[in-house]
Amino acid sequence: DRQTLVAVLQFLRRSNLRESEEILRREARLLGDDLGAAALSPTGTGLLGTAGGDAESAGSDALLSRVTTAATVAIGASAAAVASSSPGVAAVAAVPPGKVGGGVVVEDQPDVSAVLSAYNQQGDPTLYEEYYSGLKHFIECSLDCHRAELSQLFYPLFVHMYLELVYNQHESEAKSFFERFHGDQECYYQDDLRVLSSLTKKEHMKGNETMLDFRTSKFVLRISRDSYQLLKRHLQEKQNNQIWNIVQEHLYIDIFDGMPRSKQQIDAMVGSLAGEAKREANKAKVFFGLLKEPEFDVPLDDEDEEGENEEGKPKKKKPKKDSVGSKSKKQDPNAPPQNRIPLPELKDSDKLDKVMNMKEAARRVRLGPECLPSICFYTFLNAYQGLTAVDITDDSSMIVGGFADSTVRVWSVTPKKLRSVKTAADLSLIDKESDDVLERIMDEKTASELKILYGHSGPVYGTSFSPDRNYLLSCSEDGTVRLWSLQTFTCLVGYKGHNYPVWDTQFSPYGYYFVSGGHDRVARLWATDHYQPLRIFAGHLADVTCTRFHPNSNYIATGSADRTVRLWDVLNGNCVRIFTGHKGPIHSLAFSPNGRFLATGATDGRVLLWDIGHGLMVGELKGHTDTIYALRFSRDGEILASGSMDNTVRLWDAVKAFEDLETDDFTTATGHINLPENSQDLLLGTYMTKSTPVVHLHFTRRNLLLAAGAYSSQ
Repeated sequence: DRQTLVAVLQFLRRSNLRESEEILRREARLLGDDLGAAALSPTGTGLLGTAGGDAESAGSDALLSRVTTAATVAIGASAAAVASSSPGVAAVAAVPPGKVGGGVVVEDQPDVSAVLSAYNQQGDPTLYEEYYSGLKHFIECSLDCHRAELSQLFYPLFVHMYLELVYNQHESEAKSFFERFHGDQECYYQDDLRVLSSLTKKEHMKGNETMLDFRTSKFVLRISRDSYQLLKRHLQEKQNNQIWNIVQEHLYIDIFDGMPRSKQQIDAMVGSLAGEAKREANKAKVFFGLLKEPEFDVPLDDEDEEGENEEGKPKKKKPKKDSVGSKSKKQDPNAPPQNRIPLPELKDSDKLDKVMNMKEAARRVRLGPECLPSICFYTFLNAYQGLTAVDITDDSSMIVGGFADSTVRVWSVTPKKLRSVKTAADLSLIDKESDDVLERIMDEKTASELKILYGHSGPVYGTSFSPDRNYLLSCSEDGTVRLWSLQTFTCLVGYKGHNYPVWDTQFSPYGYYFVSGGHDRVARLWATDHYQPLRIFAGHLADVTCTRFHPNSNYIATGSADRTVRLWDVLNGNCVRIFTGHKGPIHSLAFSPNGRFLATGATDGRVLLWDIGHGLMVGELKGHTDTIYALRFSRDGEILASGSMDNTVRLWDAVKAFEDLETDDFTTATGHINLPENSQDLLLGTYMTKSTPVVHLHFTRRNLLLAAGAYSSQ
């Protein structure tokens, strides 16, 4: 709006702010176009339409306040200087820069009373219902294309208006407001509303964490520019300041240019505690490729060679060896630098294990829709102790159960029994040079199928074997993570960092590092030889319920009860992805073997598939009717297996789910995802147990699927 610009330039000249005036003149081209788009009045007082609309009627103060805001976007510091030096615009500077044209200031967790005092705006309590129903009427009568987008406002506005009434001690008005409108909210907010309904007095709000989170983290809505302009115009015509103030103060509106999203597209992405992820949150580069495997020759065993010859197929091994070597020589372009984070050196035993792994891989079954895996189910019978966690070693030789009676029980699932190392006195008698020294150090008298590890003082919620099978991790309600030796079956270390229950723990695929997540809402990265955590990943708004390492060990995924999944960079502790879309707490995570995709399962019975590189949801698998506690990709990534509390294991066609992905720039920029209506054509099979919820799944090196759970008699 030329008129406005001229007014401001004259004002700057009068105030001797030559520099600002120059900058504004230079930016005028840009500002001329973007005034309408970028200008939001942070004071909430001079409410104006888009530039050029109500310019004449508005007083010059309001004009200035509007332009200053727009200038803040373009100029930054000098605009602030203008604001502070002139009485006409001082109001702008006084208000913290909450939201200017989609930019936002991140606030740290502030003091409780300071947080709550933001609700100190005394609107007329009797009009709240009228305001809300007015907005509701407007949204319901708007065009279909805008209605779906604007309906996202109902929930955050409902919560903030209710909390504002409670905070200002209008208890009866708050109660009637809640009763009148809580039925209109989406079904997936029911649990949050239950918590909200118990906050009926100002005092209740002080200690309530959910409440504080809602207040401090801005609720994110993703809305197209057209819908946003429509909303803004409506609120300004109605002089509906109360609602506009809440939009300004407590919501972060991520505006995108382009078509509004449909109801299905929005429903797929919303539902988390703090709305959707900002698009900015998923822009960082992620090295999702795999690290290069170390090269070493595969030694040929004599009996192998003879065996091959007898069958009349000599020289079968040689080309295999070469192919194994050559496969790893090509560096994955998306892989992190090999030394980005320090990884432990390979020991001789690790090399032997890798060789075994390659031999097994050579005999691996190629799975697919035509060739489904056999499933071997380990049922824990009479588990009156309450089975709470299961893990299986990579070579499928041992299985561990964590129990509610605070024990950790390790079984051998091969004929080879579990043995401890001999006592120090006996070890001194052994000839250390002999070939079978590793056999000799084991004490045959201790051989048994089951070892019970005592040490925790509360239910054990997570267990994880180290890749080399020498160690075992367990985490518990007692707030500790324990490291056990599988040579001596004793506890080596208790890691104390969490103050509350620890829900999950997992070893890095390379050993040495491990991650834990708990009720204190943070995940911690540890190294086995440090008693303090190396990294603390903070950002979730509720318990961290499950943790997983990326196959290249540079990233960690965490699922939380705030209904989001976050991906963290191990190197610097930054959050590089936020995935929203689940409607309940997340309980299982699985990375695809190639590192490109992540599958997540939650209490809503849906498995969601994510493209890590683009930060996009690329699939939704519906079929389970209860919480999904286990997810695993087959060794080559052709099949995804999911296990649930509904007593079934389901197999999904992962190849088909990930092919022909629309990951063009537009989709990435706006989040217009088009999920297939029906995931049934991806479902390859459903396998019922009699009455055993599935707690864990594991593909052996030859692609046999192992599943585990405790039989429940009810």
